[in-house]
Amino acid sequence: MTTDEVLAGVGPRLRQMRKDREVTLAALSETTGISVSTLSRLESGLRKPSLELLLPIARAHQVALDELVGAPPTGDPRVRSKPIVMGGRTHWPLTRQPGGLQAYKVLEPRRRQEPEPRTHEGYEWLYVLSGKLRLVLGEHDVVLTAGEAAEFDTRVPHWFGSTGEGPVEFLSLFGPQGERMHVRARPKGA
Repeated sequence: MTTDEVLAGVGPRLRQMRKDREVTLAALSETTGISVSTLSRLESGLRKPSLELLLPIARAHQVALDELVGAPPTGDPRVRSKPIVMGGRTHWPLTRQPGGLQAYKVLEPRRRQEPEPRTHEGYEWLYVLSGKLRLVLGEHDVVLTAGEAAEFDTRVPHWFGSTGEGPVEFLSLFGPQGERMHVRARPKGA
């Protein structure tokens, strides 16, 4: 919906709201301090609404400004997902749309594993929330701690998991090539 279409709908909405509340133009004028002629021109669309005019009207009708202008509802932005357990790890999907960039919160239990590096197309990003995450990437063997991130091309043989010292909680983002984040990882023992 364009701005002009939104503005064109304000007048009829104001008139309907006033009539639904059985309020006269004169009574609304007295409550808002806006002249009867200005209120009439607003309702008929002969005057464009402005914040200076809409705010007192919204207060008088005890409604949100969004209701006066007909703003679309935003809906619930929260992502509600069920955990998925794969290979001993618990994954919580953080994205709703299939395809493209995908985000997961992952909990890896405390366990010591022998790395089995794999490859596939794309890029992956890891951000450690708590614990220590071991990342084997090509010739590198690094440990990421809380607040550290790593980015890598998944065509390079890679593996990541718990160091065996305790559980690790991290964010994992992966998607098509070309979408990148900042890299921050230090070599093991540095």
